[in-house]
Amino acid sequence: MKKRTRHWLVPALVLSLLFSACTPASQENPEQGNELSKGEIVVAVVSEPDSLDVHKTSSIGEATEHLYATLFERSENGEIVPGLVKDYQVADGGKEITFNLKENAVFHSGKPINAEAVKKSFERFLEKSPFKTNAGSISNIEVLGEYSFKVTWSEPYAPFFSNATSAYLAPLDVSTLDEQGEGFDKNASAGGQLQLTEVKRGDSVVYKPFEQADWGAKGTPGFSKVTFRFIPDDETRILEFKKGSVNVLLDVPFQYIEELEKEPGVELERVSDYVMNYLGWNNKLPIFQDVRVRQAIALAVDREPIIQTALRGAAQPVFGPLPDVVNGHNPAIEEKARKKYAQDKEKAKQLLAEAGWKETNGEGIVMKDGKPFSVEMWVQNEPVMQRVAQILQHQLREVGIDVRITVKESAAIIEQTPKGGHQMILWSYGWFDADILYFLLFGKGKSTRLHYEVDELDAMLQKGRIEMDPDARYKIYEEAQDFLVEQSPWVPLFVRESVTATRGLKNFKKHPISNRIIWDDVEVVE
Repeated sequence: MKKRTRHWLVPALVLSLLFSACTPASQENPEQGNELSKGEIVVAVVSEPDSLDVHKTSSIGEATEHLYATLFERSENGEIVPGLVKDYQVADGGKEITFNLKENAVFHSGKPINAEAVKKSFERFLEKSPFKTNAGSISNIEVLGEYSFKVTWSEPYAPFFSNATSAYLAPLDVSTLDEQGEGFDKNASAGGQLQLTEVKRGDSVVYKPFEQADWGAKGTPGFSKVTFRFIPDDETRILEFKKGSVNVLLDVPFQYIEELEKEPGVELERVSDYVMNYLGWNNKLPIFQDVRVRQAIALAVDREPIIQTALRGAAQPVFGPLPDVVNGHNPAIEEKARKKYAQDKEKAKQLLAEAGWKETNGEGIVMKDGKPFSVEMWVQNEPVMQRVAQILQHQLREVGIDVRITVKESAAIIEQTPKGGHQMILWSYGWFDADILYFLLFGKGKSTRLHYEVDELDAMLQKGRIEMDPDARYKIYEEAQDFLVEQSPWVPLFVRESVTATRGLKNFKKHPISNRIIWDDVEVVE
């Protein structure tokens, strides 16, 4: 199977920060975070993680994930490679896997990362994590030796290896966990390249490089401190970056990209995102039951003006079910979808007419049984996505579909869509593996946004979860994606480009698949 993927980030609660936009920051008060200490890297991020404890959160980002060393990792070409795991043996058709850990890895406390620590971490993950299903149906974890353990599943779970590249399944420093109990969030300890030194809620998280971590060919870190500052306001982040109190600016707002490209000493790093933005609808509603209607909607959409106008060119169009960085993406399916659903307004009108939407009212909206094709689209309160919604509204009106835009808080959309309270939504999804098609989108009892649950598709996706042979599994997902292209239960739109601006650093790089900062070679230019 093609092993490419990206990390899933879910927005967390953001605590606002107050920064002055007109008065120069005090150089005498380092607590304001406006003066970099020697060897320090200051990273500006939009959202503060709700917890550094990966077993208690659904949000993992740059400010969290580098604290943890993972069992497996992804190479820069997307292949799953050993992390803390040295090797493994699969038995009983994939229901049993014996893992052997590397013997030189230690936690930040200096304690060894051994089989007992992994076992306790897994048990806690299965007890507390909102993502516990991403470990599969584990029935037993057995310690076989100091660095060897066996995991038994009630049925094979092929996505495990992909999911084990994330911090969710990373071992925690259980000696610290035992000492801190529920206070682990403030004193989190694991085995990653960054070691926690301070948590300032609503302000920042501070780390130092963990000298005993794996620093690649160089062998030692090129910095002495990393501070993640939480600055949700776009203009404030840009101001702090320009005046030098921040030297890594994540998630550069689209409207500032061109400006920063001209800024002396500034470097921009672009990586294609893994999160798919899409136009969806409640497939249980009668108006969307006819496949010709769904295909007509897809044919009405032109992604190019969406990308160029709303996203300033910082995105890539997607036509098929999975972005190309996801494990299971099939280039042939993407090309088929691109050809099938290139904008064709006349064909869209023809399909609508064949589905019974033959008449039009005085405003040019198609009608069936005397009722106009008029639907409400929910969109979150992000200006960029509201502009995307307006472009889609115009495009659908050109084929005779009336769309009314309603702006809602993300939390309200998340709460109400499982109940089927929506007609159309502009939303997104993303995960490491093609298994997302099952557990978040189309599995029986899982289709909380699109409400599209079909026995034939569900059977394919269930089979893909337990198929341990990579080639056979890839073939299953090829068939599932082909089915989705033909049935068009939603319209994939684009993946954004993640743009990072840096200054005062050399050898800064982000992983082309996971989009994580690669700390191995980063150096502060003094």
